[in-house]
Amino acid sequence: MLGKLAGWDDTIVALATPPGVGAIGVVRLSGNDAIHITNQLFPSKNLLDQPSHTLHVGLLKKDGIAIDQVVISLYKAPASYTGENVVEISSHGSPYVLEKIIQALTAGGARLAKAGEFTQRAFLNGKLDLTQAEAVADLISSNTEASRKHALQNIRGGFSSVLKQLRDQLLSFSALIELELDFSQEDVEFADRTQLYQLIETAGITTTQLLSSFALGNVIKNGVQVAIIGKPNAGKSTLLNTLLNENRAIVSEIAGTTRDTIEEILNIDGILFRLIDTAGIRQHTHDVIESIGVEKSLEKMKQADVVLYLFDVTEMTTAELLVLVNEMNQQQIKFILVGNKADKATDEELAEKYSEIPVLFISAANKRNIETLKQRLVDQVISENLQQENTIISNARHYEALRLVDQSLQEIKEGLDNGIPGDLVALDIRRCLHYLGEITGEITNEDQLDYIFSKFCIGK
Repeated sequence: MLGKLAGWDDTIVALATPPGVGAIGVVRLSGNDAIHITNQLFPSKNLLDQPSHTLHVGLLKKDGIAIDQVVISLYKAPASYTGENVVEISSHGSPYVLEKIIQALTAGGARLAKAGEFTQRAFLNGKLDLTQAEAVADLISSNTEASRKHALQNIRGGFSSVLKQLRDQLLSFSALIELELDFSQEDVEFADRTQLYQLIETAGITTTQLLSSFALGNVIKNGVQVAIIGKPNAGKSTLLNTLLNENRAIVSEIAGTTRDTIEEILNIDGILFRLIDTAGIRQHTHDVIESIGVEKSLEKMKQADVVLYLFDVTEMTTAELLVLVNEMNQQQIKFILVGNKADKATDEELAEKYSEIPVLFISAANKRNIETLKQRLVDQVISENLQQENTIISNARHYEALRLVDQSLQEIKEGLDNGIPGDLVALDIRRCLHYLGEITGEITNEDQLDYIFSKFCIGK
């Protein structure tokens, strides 16, 4: 674990609750002098003599003038979030009062914290590894049940434990192989090459599974872009309104009513779907504004994770759909064919008309098969059960490092196959350990840490 970086022995302060008026607000301090600085403003009792993990009620005063009646929470090092002395001051939630408290604390010797500095100190003091620290930010920004569970599992060390087990095993073999180099004249082997080969095989499988989980992790973290595409008056806006259960888009019998893209968010089974209602696509239009909308529709279709192609079952022919399916497949677009206005024909007529193509038939106006459509959307982007406690990666930094780990494992395996000397095997293992260390933070630098923690909120 990294040692303390230069300039990290001072005491920091920040508002830990969201800005604005509220019932209470919390000001947090962390550092060696956190309790001492607070004690200067709290004449009710001597906080320096109080045990850790205790609450204290009294007036907070500056120059003998009361600022507010507060509750002070004490957490003494190392039994705190940051591993340092931590004080949390709960006051009334007036922005003016909170600002006065922070001003008094900075006048007493604290400095304003940078973004993510509390969690960064927790990392530097060994309370969290880097993956757990990043999961803190993910938990704060989580907005679905799936993203909350995923972030919480990583805070509890789900991802870290997988990496630690792999790293410990590789370290053990690396030490044995390097020990062999000290006895090279005796021509002995301390490291069982068969066991090492088995470890590399197992590690490769684990790494591949983690890399494969990134697509799902990205869905959990960032949601899914869904473009609703189709000809004018196919019912795209009606479908959007039905999915959202509100009148968000203007619905009209006049073709080309939707001139611009409309984006809304729908939560289905803990996954955020970013629905994009686009202008109807038709080959020729003399309306300049409508033609711009059509161009935007085509652009959104190419950017989308999934395309809902909506068509009117009373107008679209099988031949037209076959051409469309072929084009979508050629462009490797994930799509769902949705036949709208299915209430205007019988199930038998529809099945016979579109027998060559898998189509989901709905009636957006009558809400027919809408729940089936929602489930089909989930099935398109999720290949595994979110309720399972599988380790999933959603961080692009982790993905890139794991890709290098996987590459290093392949090089170790090839080296063993080719019978390369132990010193070269040890070099390959050390490279693999380096990439694993970059993920968890055993190997990092100050610039990298500043970038990672700059994305946190100030009070965390």
